[in-house]
Amino acid sequence: MRFIPLGLFAALLAALDQISKYFVVKHIEYGAVIPCIEGLFHLTYVQNFGAAFSILQGHKWLFVLVFVVFLAMIVWGIRKELLPFARAELWFLAAIVGGGLGNILDRLFRGFVVDMIAVDFIDFPVFNLADCFITCGAIGLLFHLVFLNKGFWKDEKKTLKADSRKKNDEPTTAEPANEVEN
Repeated sequence: MRFIPLGLFAALLAALDQISKYFVVKHIEYGAVIPCIEGLFHLTYVQNFGAAFSILQGHKWLFVLVFVVFLAMIVWGIRKELLPFARAELWFLAAIVGGGLGNILDRLFRGFVVDMIAVDFIDFPVFNLADCFITCGAIGLLFHLVFLNKGFWKDEKKTLKADSRKKNDEPTTAEPANEVEN
């Protein structure tokens, strides 16, 4: 039950990404440039058949597989309490998952990812909202893990969890077990 809000948050981010892409595809001609804030960014419609910076073009199923494996590992690790993430870190992971889901939906239903945000102040590839969610989630997660969640990196915490699991498996009675002699 405690993970339902995280899943809903990831779904909301994926939906926002898909809505923005829908409007771009419907209202901006492919390759057209629409100025927004002079010197900061403009909108354009670009189709990306690869990953970041258009690498690995044409490998749609590889991206889907990597996303599914990543999601399964995260869910499994959290459910088994192998990954001692703080609450904020779970929200950052949900942002990463939401962004990944937004791009995966593009790959599955369009065959490419719709990119539309182009920054003017540096030479940088065109990107979309899902990329923003992934990047902000990753930066937030990394910052929180490095500077705020010192316990995540301690081996003691992992050892204590393993010890507590062993204790739960041991019999609770103080009497020695009766052995049968042959």
